[in-house]
Amino acid sequence: MSGRVEAARRWGLGAPRGGAADRNSPAPLKARFARNKLAVAGTLTVLLFLILCFVGPLLYSTDQTHTDLTQVNLPPSGSHWLGTDAVGHDQLGRLMYGGQVSLLVGLTAGVLATVIGTLWGAVAGYAGGWVDAVMMRVVDAGIAIPALFILLVVSAITSPGTPGLIVILGLVSWLVPSRLVRAETLTLKNRDYVLTLRATGGTHGRAIRRHILPNSVSTIVVAATFQIADAILLVAYVSYLGLGVQPPKTDWGGMLSAGLTAAYSGRWWLIVPPGLAIILVVCAFNAIGDGLRDAFDVKGRG
Repeated sequence: MSGRVEAARRWGLGAPRGGAADRNSPAPLKARFARNKLAVAGTLTVLLFLILCFVGPLLYSTDQTHTDLTQVNLPPSGSHWLGTDAVGHDQLGRLMYGGQVSLLVGLTAGVLATVIGTLWGAVAGYAGGWVDAVMMRVVDAGIAIPALFILLVVSAITSPGTPGLIVILGLVSWLVPSRLVRAETLTLKNRDYVLTLRATGGTHGRAIRRHILPNSVSTIVVAATFQIADAILLVAYVSYLGLGVQPPKTDWGGMLSAGLTAAYSGRWWLIVPPGLAIILVVCAFNAIGDGLRDAFDVKGRG
């Protein structure tokens, strides 16, 4: 058997061949991504918000735990760059503090959803037959129920903290990635390098680990980017309705909810900064996803 494996390697049948690997090598990929100005702008936007939220508090220290009734509802000034809220919290400090939660939950939940969807889709597509049919009917049934509805119901019942919110978001958001990875797997499992591995005694698990998943990286990365954007938006929805992160913690959705009534009194600084942050970050991740999709040429593959 070792001779057959060696022969397969010699003839290049143990690894993917053709232009796909060259096309998705780092240098051409970076060049194609850099040509997409919106994607580059999105990347810079995400980096700026990461720096603002995680490095900013080290330079602009505020107390986000205790209230200060002598400093309530102050407009932007030199002392409070984005004003204060109804309990005296500095809004810029709160924007950074809330951004840590929004970005952490969004990034982690988006990656978790992508991992679950990737494994589900790879197994379904590779197994085929009745296994694929059953697994994809589960996906179809899940997609028929809006993720936001499930998230709201579960959040209302469990009142999750940040870790619980991440898990719930991951468990309700993996369906679309599973479909994308399954479609990729259906094509990849019939490639020469996968068939050769199976013919030389390789297991199904080895075929998935060695060939299916590595050659689905472009699809997985693009899916993860869009999942992160969706997760940030979903957690903002839930927190806006008071079912997400609970005080004294907050996120951008919670800031919007707390400042909504004050907006009618002219205190725009309570809703514009968190609202703008949500819009910019979600649009930035979507722009990055579009740029990666075009750079990888995901739509044209398979």
